[in-house]
Amino acid sequence: MLGLRLNYSSFVNSNIIVGYISAIVAAVLFGCVSTIGKPILSTVDPLLLSSIIYLTAGLFFTPSAARISSKITKKYFFLIIVSAISGAAIAPIFFFQGLKMSTAADTALLANGETVFSIFFALLIFRERLRPVGYIAVTLILGGVFLVTTNLDFNSSIFSLNIGNVLVILSTIIWGFDNNICKIIARQIHVSKLIQLKALIGGTILMGTVVISGIPFDIHSEQLIPIILLGVFGFAISLYLYIHSIKRIGVIKASSLLSLSAVFGLIFAIIFLHESIGINQVIAISVMLFGIHLMYTYEKKDEIILK
Repeated sequence: MLGLRLNYSSFVNSNIIVGYISAIVAAVLFGCVSTIGKPILSTVDPLLLSSIIYLTAGLFFTPSAARISSKITKKYFFLIIVSAISGAAIAPIFFFQGLKMSTAADTALLANGETVFSIFFALLIFRERLRPVGYIAVTLILGGVFLVTTNLDFNSSIFSLNIGNVLVILSTIIWGFDNNICKIIARQIHVSKLIQLKALIGGTILMGTVVISGIPFDIHSEQLIPIILLGVFGFAISLYLYIHSIKRIGVIKASSLLSLSAVFGLIFAIIFLHESIGINQVIAISVMLFGIHLMYTYEKKDEIILK
């Protein structure tokens, strides 16, 4: 009996560790999206870029998904459609259009909003509850998002909002909702199958919109590799790791760790795009990181072990 308990304890600890590592690696991969995507958007339409990225992500997981036999009920097929339309069609349009109109550094910082909205929908949908310190942490992260979005720039008592930043925030709201939908789906459907179907459906919707809208397929040969890297690593693998992390350690901890993508994204933007950062951005990321620290250190949550 003692041996069984020790084995179960080792299994649980192993899954938790894998969950933490998966979330951190996902943060690194998603953190590079703004830096890689920003130069491409100078000549490629955001809608076209989104469609190619998600079709690439879907095709990447097709070989592994094809080996998985799973019966999808009407309920879960409906949820997959909802996830595809929201998370793989609408959200990426907002994100890349916002990235085109903003800087890679600001976009990386604002991507932290996904943490807040993932937690918000977890509270709303799954009736999860935070300790008081958890609500303080969420408020701090939102405060950082507010600082980056407005830059504390007042114009006739109205915030001079950067439309690009607003679009990025809208994308994080939608992705926050989608993350919780994916959590439900992943209970019954293998993650590879989920991402394949979601990405292919969303990418097909986007590509159909590109064709109907008459958007030109203006892509230079040297842009193909960065676009493929975005699809495979920035979205496919990062989403795969993130969903696995959710299954092992829950939405709150996984999303909090994913917020580290802002740190990596800011570093990548400075190193590779030579973007400068202002004092407000430094303050914003400090506030966000402190909020993440509070969430990660003091907010307790039952671990969700992968079955």
